[in-house]
Amino acid sequence: MKRSTLNSEVIYEGIGLHKGENIKMKLIPNENSGIVFKRVDLESGKNEIELSIDNTFDLTRGTNLKNQYGAEVYTIEHFLSALYIMGITDLIIELDGNELPICDGSAKVFIEILEKVGTKEIEGSILNPIVIKEPISITLGDKHVIGLPFDGYKITYSIKFEHTFLKSQMIEFLIDESTYKKEVAPARTFGFDYEIDYLKKNNLALGGTLENAIVVKKDGVLNPDGLRFEDEFVRHKMLDLIGDLKVLNRPIKGHIIAIKAGHALDIEFAKLLSNI
Repeated sequence: MKRSTLNSEVIYEGIGLHKGENIKMKLIPNENSGIVFKRVDLESGKNEIELSIDNTFDLTRGTNLKNQYGAEVYTIEHFLSALYIMGITDLIIELDGNELPICDGSAKVFIEILEKVGTKEIEGSILNPIVIKEPISITLGDKHVIGLPFDGYKITYSIKFEHTFLKSQMIEFLIDESTYKKEVAPARTFGFDYEIDYLKKNNLALGGTLENAIVVKKDGVLNPDGLRFEDEFVRHKMLDLIGDLKVLNRPIKGHIIAIKAGHALDIEFAKLLSNI
């Protein structure tokens, strides 16, 4: 498989989820650099953060990266999910803040941005996929991620919450570009109404609104337009998983089964895949 980048530069501006600040994001085509986030608001020479599993940190509420100089970039998983499905392996992402725009809380806007300029293969470059040839798994309490051999890329995801409205959901898709764009990309991030005060007091989700997140209450959702899918919650978890595994920046061939997983366990599973 060949590496790929964008045809041309593109700029997007939007609110960051946690700090609530306007973020300008400039996507710059590059060949054979991998994925690099560049904080233009920081000192040159110390402001580039490579997409690498070794640079991941603080995976409680999102997937974040930092370099050896302390430069950080937060909440990259939705963007990475879109990059994976579009096959983009080489790109510079300039940011004037420490997180990506949250857009509408899904990967839909990022897909639209990437489609606007299109992609191109990098001549003379080869990218070896990760092929799961025998079962692998990781478990933490009641959370599990399992990888099985499969001729393609399939994901099965199951969630369970002790909540009066959001309980159990499960979904399975063969992941290709068409299915992802229709069934996964529009699914938005979500949180519970009882979390809001805690997050705000800890300077988190300052940019969160009903325009960029689903807020779950005891008997439904606060969003006036409701849900995009009845099982939008588990679809978003699948979106996150695809983005989290993009830290390896290689296509995956296998069947991945995730049960109540999250960013931290996703990255631990990515470490297993990196050894294949």
